[in-house]
Amino acid sequence: MMDKESWGLSTSIDMTGDAELIRSEEAIRTFTQELVELIDMKTYGPCHVVKFGDDPAVTGYSMFQLIEASNISAHFADATNRLYLDVFSCKSYDPMVVLEFTKKFFKGSDAKISWVNRK
Repeated sequence: MMDKESWGLSTSIDMTGDAELIRSEEAIRTFTQELVELIDMKTYGPCHVVKFGDDPAVTGYSMFQLIEASNISAHFADATNRLYLDVFSCKSYDPMVVLEFTKKFFKGSDAKISWVNRK
């Protein structure tokens, strides 16, 4: 979905997910590794997954994975069972593949996706 004049593609996905999965560090790590493989990227360094937040409205895990083409990041909000995923890469990938995989993995509903070609 990246046009020829773009430097990169940025995709954002917001959705409600399964409460157990979005609260599981192991599930988040597995999801990240499987997503990297699915969209044919290469990791650069370890996947960082940290749970934090003093305010219960925003407490949850955050994930950050560098990839050779840029990065993948997400926040998982415990209070609302929502996840907010961002994929940015200068290597082309299909945002709809990312959406469908994320929905399936996290048993998602109420998904919203947007993407933009970065110039």
